[in-house]
Amino acid sequence: MKAEDENPYLLLTPGPLSTTPAVRRAMLRDWCTWDEDYNAGVVTPIREALARLVSAKGGYTSVLMQGSGTFSTEAAIGTALPPGGRLLVLSNGAYGKRLAQIAARLRISHVVHDSGELRPPDLARLERQLRDDPGITHVVMAHVETTTGMLNPVREAGRIVRDSGRCFLVDAMSSFGGIPMDAGDWGIDFLISSANKCIQGVPGFGFVLARRSELERTQGWARSLALDLYDQWRTMEDGRGKWRYTSPTHTVRAFAEALRELEEEGGVTARYARYCENQRILAEGMEGLGFSCLLPAESRSPVITSFLSPGAAGYEFRKFYGRLKGRGFVIYPGKVTHVDTFRIGTIGNVYPEDMRRLLKAVEESMDW
Repeated sequence: MKAEDENPYLLLTPGPLSTTPAVRRAMLRDWCTWDEDYNAGVVTPIREALARLVSAKGGYTSVLMQGSGTFSTEAAIGTALPPGGRLLVLSNGAYGKRLAQIAARLRISHVVHDSGELRPPDLARLERQLRDDPGITHVVMAHVETTTGMLNPVREAGRIVRDSGRCFLVDAMSSFGGIPMDAGDWGIDFLISSANKCIQGVPGFGFVLARRSELERTQGWARSLALDLYDQWRTMEDGRGKWRYTSPTHTVRAFAEALRELEEEGGVTARYARYCENQRILAEGMEGLGFSCLLPAESRSPVITSFLSPGAAGYEFRKFYGRLKGRGFVIYPGKVTHVDTFRIGTIGNVYPEDMRRLLKAVEESMDW
């Protein structure tokens, strides 16, 4: 069997996602977490590459953190907020709600700006809230709300937050590496993402890309030992890539290969173009088959698209899912509260020809 045929199906999800054979092969060697070959030869170049990707103007540093992306999100919120700080959460889906849940669990004073699942955050309302509540010190929002696939106006929100003198945190879990952005230009102070998203690595760790001046202020603020972002950063800085606790070595090495492949593809701009073409072919093709997109075109991201479930009496998502899986494609169930939907991702080691094959499989699976 060829390496390309190792997997029985493509993961059309927002992560974990389909990876290349080379990324998977990178995990076949064992590494020592204390060894210079690993810390200086693998971890440090990753940290440097991420800092370059997040802003062309410099001034940013990177911290790698064990666990899924949510671990890194909790580390960032739990470390960046000082004692007595107050967080404004911009929420329009399940992942915005998770940001608020993290703040509540950490007993951080916070207020939620909930715009509903089918609308972006209200920027005029954001300006009013920051003007009327001087106790707010930090603002957080998700760039892509994968509940629906909505691309949120992070750049515009960042300008408002920056002009108000507040600190801005962005959950860029499903966008960093796949959608062009510059944290410095966008006013982002802490950007959070994960190894198994648009850089196309495998699960095992996340990372926070922080404005160095903001991160340096946070010493002693963390509300957790394991998720102390400042201490993790300080140890990596002083130890030339050393992690405080056991590093997910195989995942880290796979991520190094994924970064190399990103550069080989032509960087974030080229990857974004591929993802956009994937999403265009998918949306147009599904609409041609009679499906309807949940969101209008101007609100959709190139990451994942939500479709309204067919109203036909014979339609069942599990049966539809099973037929597609049998034809080599795994899709996602819906997550919108009051609308019956399903979702299809367009990121990962997936190309326009795969989208065309998917559309044929969808047509063959429609027996309702």
